[in-house]
Amino acid sequence: MVLSQVGVGERARIVAIRGGRGLRQKLFLRGLFEGRTVRIVSNYGPVAVEVDRNVIAIGRGMAQKIEVR
Repeated sequence: MVLSQVGVGERARIVAIRGGRGLRQKLFLRGLFEGRTVRIVSNYGPVAVEVDRNVIAIGRGMAQKIEVR
């Protein structure tokens, strides 16, 4: 399952990021990397996730490259 498919209010653990070095670095700098647990705040338009009490919005294209469990 990818991050953009997770429902609002649900928690998910990032298991893989399917993208190049640039994408992985952008997500890492925002606190999104393998093993991190996130909570979905909004899934309409950009995907907003909560990480360590910070809300981060990422585009749907990026969210579709993040595999979660």
